[in-house]
Amino acid sequence: RVLFRSAGTENVPAIAGMAAALKEACDNMSVNMPRVQAMRDKLIDGVLQLPEVILNGDREKRLPGNVNVSIKGIEGEALLLMLDMVGINASSGSACTSGSLDPSHVLLAIGLIHEVAHGSLRMSLSEYNTEEEVDYILEKLPGIVTRLRSMSPVWKRMQEGK
Repeated sequence: RVLFRSAGTENVPAIAGMAAALKEACDNMSVNMPRVQAMRDKLIDGVLQLPEVILNGDREKRLPGNVNVSIKGIEGEALLLMLDMVGINASSGSACTSGSLDPSHVLLAIGLIHEVAHGSLRMSLSEYNTEEEVDYILEKLPGIVTRLRSMSPVWKRMQEGK
């Protein structure tokens, strides 16, 4: 069987741009990775100060800019909307379930119950983020979590030990 491909014009500017971006990323990796990891660790430490928040995944064996936590007693989608209202971009679950209202199958596979996986928050950092942005997230997130928990029947049942 012969496979035919249609001839076409390659997107040379995009190819050249990707090559330049990869070169820059590789050339600056030794400087950027530790800086991004430090911001990630500060963000994780700050978020874990909130009650009933767990880190999803290993603390050390994770990508430099990856933060994924589950915040018990709240709905991930509501959290994302409130974060967006204050200018914070995040997602719920894992990248492979973005756009879905179902909790991440990855989080369920690592043993989280449905209600906890549904309250997951994923934030990604890069070399373009700043310490001030991490501080801003840590300033805004506690109030949002408190507000959402005050409206949450799941949180109320948790507080009652049910």
